[in-house]
Amino acid sequence: MNRILIVEDEERIASFVEKGLRAGGFTTTVVGDGDSAHDYALTGGFDLIVLDIGLPGLDGFTVLRQLREARVTTPVIVLTARDSVRDTVAGLEGGADDWMTKPFRFEELLARVRLRLRTASGTPEVTMLGGGDLTLDLRTRRARAEGRTVYLTAREFVLLELFLRHPGQVLSREQILSHVWGYDFDPGSNIVDVYVRALRKKLGARHVETVRGMGYRLRE
Repeated sequence: MNRILIVEDEERIASFVEKGLRAGGFTTTVVGDGDSAHDYALTGGFDLIVLDIGLPGLDGFTVLRQLREARVTTPVIVLTARDSVRDTVAGLEGGADDWMTKPFRFEELLARVRLRLRTASGTPEVTMLGGGDLTLDLRTRRARAEGRTVYLTAREFVLLELFLRHPGQVLSREQILSHVWGYDFDPGSNIVDVYVRALRKKLGARHVETVRGMGYRLRE
């Protein structure tokens, strides 16, 4: 299981990223200042770092520079509100492997995390997910269920991918909202139920099971 260090001083965003990555099967550690980030990263105990720039103590640029000077080669994805070309170039030239600006969609961050981990490990890209008579092509973004091709909206695709990556696991509405709709979701919304019903209609009702009082899970 890949270990990810999240360096973010805004608790709401840190919690959102942590919950999403854990739902994606990663082990996470969260720190909120540059000095702690530097110390944790030097241990070599992480496979990837998600790094904010505006941090208490050492800023993200300094952390990144010192890690690269210390020959720490752990992939770094910078996640920041700074969106100027100068900052982006400075970050990439300073040793960042990727750069994302806030606000962001979690599914994009997750895709970039997986890409950087695959690149670092040399693992071939996974292009198909599935179980039984249900499959999802990550390139064409089409599903097949019971021998039929199923066309999905963007949200339906992300929701089905989440289920297929966690077959048999109960996913709470909060986990699904956080992963599919991002950190600006309304926790009182019934949007998850609406989209689950839409998936059932397209795929067949038996594929997604309601676990009363807990959430939903994909039948294995």
